[in-house]
Amino acid sequence: MSSYKERLRSGLVDIKKDDAVALFQSMLRSRPLPTVIDFNRLFGLLARTKQYDLVLALCKQMELKGIAYDLYTLNIMINCFCRRRKLGFAFSAMGEIFKLGYEPNTVTFNTLLNGLCLEGRVFEAVELVDCMVLSQHVPDLITLNTIVNGLCLKDRVFFSEMETKGIKADVITYNSLIGSFCSFGRWDDGAQLLRDMITRKITPNVVTFSALIDSLVKEGKLTEAKDLYNEMITRGIDPNTITYSTLIYGLCMENRLDEANQMMDLMVSKGCDPDIVTFNVLINGFCKAKQVDVGMRLFRKMSLRGVIADTVTYSTLIQGFCQSRELIVAKEVFQEMVSQGVHPGIMTYGILLDGLCDNGELEEALGILDQMHKCKMELDIGIYSIIIHGLCNASKIDDAWDLFCSLSLKGVKRDIQSYNIMLSGLCKRSSLSEADALFRKMKEDGYEPDGCTYNTLIRAHLRGSDITTSVQLIEEMKRCGFSSDASTVKIVMDMLSSGELDKSFLNMLSGPFGDKSSLLD
Repeated sequence: MSSYKERLRSGLVDIKKDDAVALFQSMLRSRPLPTVIDFNRLFGLLARTKQYDLVLALCKQMELKGIAYDLYTLNIMINCFCRRRKLGFAFSAMGEIFKLGYEPNTVTFNTLLNGLCLEGRVFEAVELVDCMVLSQHVPDLITLNTIVNGLCLKDRVFFSEMETKGIKADVITYNSLIGSFCSFGRWDDGAQLLRDMITRKITPNVVTFSALIDSLVKEGKLTEAKDLYNEMITRGIDPNTITYSTLIYGLCMENRLDEANQMMDLMVSKGCDPDIVTFNVLINGFCKAKQVDVGMRLFRKMSLRGVIADTVTYSTLIQGFCQSRELIVAKEVFQEMVSQGVHPGIMTYGILLDGLCDNGELEEALGILDQMHKCKMELDIGIYSIIIHGLCNASKIDDAWDLFCSLSLKGVKRDIQSYNIMLSGLCKRSSLSEADALFRKMKEDGYEPDGCTYNTLIRAHLRGSDITTSVQLIEEMKRCGFSSDASTVKIVMDMLSSGELDKSFLNMLSGPFGDKSSLLD
């Protein structure tokens, strides 16, 4: 007979109640007694097969045998109570977490949030998220999706209750519900409501179709969005500025710029005036495609039509000209922006400074930074990171370091990107001891290194022939879930070709975490 450990490792797919109880009893008879981790594995597997009552009964038996719950056990129990709609017991289990000296984690909160939403207690769920934040637990994507699903479910329930009471829904009712689903990215539910409307002989309008088209475009489903557009035309519903602008945005995102331009021409021919959003979307599309001159022509055309450019318009054009290395024109556009009374914000200044630094105009960038200081503008870490990066690229590492160190005195909090830029600058100068010290300081200050951090340091140590430190960094990087990037692989391949490394290093670099066997052969 196989041991309980072998059976747990096998996954126990579709295990029946009697077999689960028998396995649990054999675990209790085993010596030494299994740890709570082994029991948790069984409880987790049973919970996934929706045998919630059985899990709760076995948990109780385990406790009676003197095996204390841990946080994982209690999270499983909370999930089972929530699934069985026993929220009072679920919150009691959370109390047990505190009683045993544990701290609830994000899984605990998300499970309770789901339980509240399943019972339609969405507003209490939102309050729990507030408590979660106050207790220093960061909500994640599961938290957000749970709340969103709860809100959408509540809307549907309310909608059904209205109909039960004889209150007939109209196009406004449907539009509100469709808009709610679409705002949360639930376009499929919104599309189903559109079909319900049509079945019930409630005529959808331009608001109905525009909401769904917008949601489909944002999901990258341009074909379906255009099908819906054609359907609204067939039904005799005229698209409005929002409808056209949304489709133009979708076409630009797929780089179908000629079609986007044609769509705007069609829009005008139908008597629908493009607004600032329409022009900004199209100008951005052409600038991203490095057709900034076409973007500029649209900018002039926009002015002739009486549409006033905003910060987004000017910032898009400045960025386009900077990326095309037409700095003189970029600066002219900036000056026109100021002369027209459109106030450049931090984003616009950031784009201009980045363009100047990338094109070797560091002194002019520093001059603008000085002007920003004199104007008492509140500068963020993004602006300073651009300047630090520019200084590093100009080999002014000491100046970059001085600015980096002064950030805390300026009341500006560093971020992972600013650390990576400074680390890269130090590595570029081969100041590896300073880079390693900054890496340690970064972790001490609570900043988690990312893939860029590790790859930058690994390459620097490889170039410095410090293979031992490179291996340590690679192992730490893989343990943290990151992998080598193209630049790191290239330097390893170059060093393999020159005989500075052997093939075992490449195997270790690309192998799973903990695999050093190839280096030890």
